[in-house]
Amino acid sequence: MIPNGQGSTAVAANLLANAPCIHRQGQLDVRLATTEAEIAAAQALRYRIFYNEMGAEPSAWMRATARDIDEYDGICDHLLVIDHGIDGKAHVVGTYRLLRQIVATMHKGFYSASEYDLTPLLQTSVSGGQLLELGRSCVAPEHRNTTTITLLWRGIASYLITHGIGHMFGCASLHGTDPAQHAAELSYLYHHHLAPPELRARALDHVAMNRLDAASYDTRAASRALPPLVKGYLRVGAMIGDGAFVDRQFNTVDVFVVMPVDRITSRYLDRFALANDPN
Repeated sequence: MIPNGQGSTAVAANLLANAPCIHRQGQLDVRLATTEAEIAAAQALRYRIFYNEMGAEPSAWMRATARDIDEYDGICDHLLVIDHGIDGKAHVVGTYRLLRQIVATMHKGFYSASEYDLTPLLQTSVSGGQLLELGRSCVAPEHRNTTTITLLWRGIASYLITHGIGHMFGCASLHGTDPAQHAAELSYLYHHHLAPPELRARALDHVAMNRLDAASYDTRAASRALPPLVKGYLRVGAMIGDGAFVDRQFNTVDVFVVMPVDRITSRYLDRFALANDPN
């Protein structure tokens, strides 16, 4: 890691001059990080969003460096949206962390396995293509628009094709650590979007999602109250695991999301809503 990289999302232009981009639109492009400096810039953006904006609790090291860092950063691919027009420098303004099953298996497994039993999904992957875990998604406030999120998802779509991914999954977050405050949203997800048994990961520290009777709440209001990222996932056929997980470090209530890749087509990618999500 780069020492003393206190919170900068900037990357030296010469580091990017010959880096292959996946897509470009105007002064923005999307690419995979190829240097430690680029990963450090993504970590600085994550810190800005998750800790300064959303109230997560940093470790002493993270606070000193103003970067969101964990042991998975070294084995994941980091998808970046880079703005080449800010103050004459290139800045990371959006990011997603990607962990392929083949890589996870060679190391310590998937990040989500600390919150969910992934056994059904791992068994499905034997015949259904490789798994891809999505996480640490965030976008700078000034870039929360359709252009940025479209670039991120075009980058993901290219990655899916390149690596033969069968299913994508990860944890999506509702703000705060009190599940009761999200009773309607959690119940709606359970009643209307529960994954079939063969894809249904179950929360290890299980918090019931079926908190309200299906007839006792306004389903439209519950759907509207979901975070934009969750709504975007649902639009392309995402399904939800069994049970929520309270993540006190990140100040969130997490739900498990799984998406068969064959449901994701180019006509859907442009419709993803913008959001930030640490998981």
